[in-house]
Amino acid sequence: MIELLQVRYFVILAEELNFSRAALRLNISQPPLSRHIQQLEQQLDVRLFERTSRRVTLTPAGLAFLVEAKRLLAQTDAAVIATRRAARVVLGKLTVGFVGAATYEVLPQLVHITRTELPGVELELVQLETAEQNEALRAGRIDLALSRPLESGAMIDCIRIAHEPMMLAIPQDHHLSIRRRPPAETLEGEPFIMFAPAARYLHDMLTGLLQKAGIAPRVVLQMTHSQAILSLVSTGIGLAMVPACARNASFDNIVFRPLARPLACHADMFASWSRDNDNPVLRRTREMLRPC
Repeated sequence: MIELLQVRYFVILAEELNFSRAALRLNISQPPLSRHIQQLEQQLDVRLFERTSRRVTLTPAGLAFLVEAKRLLAQTDAAVIATRRAARVVLGKLTVGFVGAATYEVLPQLVHITRTELPGVELELVQLETAEQNEALRAGRIDLALSRPLESGAMIDCIRIAHEPMMLAIPQDHHLSIRRRPPAETLEGEPFIMFAPAARYLHDMLTGLLQKAGIAPRVVLQMTHSQAILSLVSTGIGLAMVPACARNASFDNIVFRPLARPLACHADMFASWSRDNDNPVLRRTREMLRPC
């Protein structure tokens, strides 16, 4: 039977892709970490990691398990939080929808602000794609949306809370990794992992810039989320353009470089809400948000 401890160890190692750093985060030595990972692989009857003397990478099976493992841990944490909250007096509730990219910086900052400035408020977090957030706001299922630009509407207000440069993610052993700012033309014909059409904002922005610049990378895969894209970049199969905050994903075998003109661009993150939402917690939270 798979133990929750093994799942937690797996997720930390998947984030670090380095046994020493993962063991340090877990405050254990490397041998028990290795033993738990081996036991997990035996129970699943798959290899989750490829290990060499130089690096550790996730296998395709490992990538798939990582998604489910994070969901399991999130559900476990949610159950603990819900149990503890049941014993406290709740002074209000705020339901926040967020896209995956918000988890690197924006969402942790919001959670910290609300817990510090609004103690006693119940915070519910719901991961939704940008298009789903638009519908959820209008239907009143969420109070606040953290997302890429939403479709404009008369009843939706927003402020920009993040404006970050897009970066070029390069496998560490790729010949372009030694360049501080690889010229745009050097990307011609290079294998690329691109954002899929489902990630419409980033997909349209990046494909439009490449087409306008007359640069045609060789697209080998398309993914929706930065984490999945970087996991594939770490295997060495291609390059990618991702928001700067994605560097917090902690892949030690990926080099991040600024994009050269004419590809240099920024990605925006917005906080959005419905004008007719009269939740007092939402009003107080909006007052604490810092536009940029």
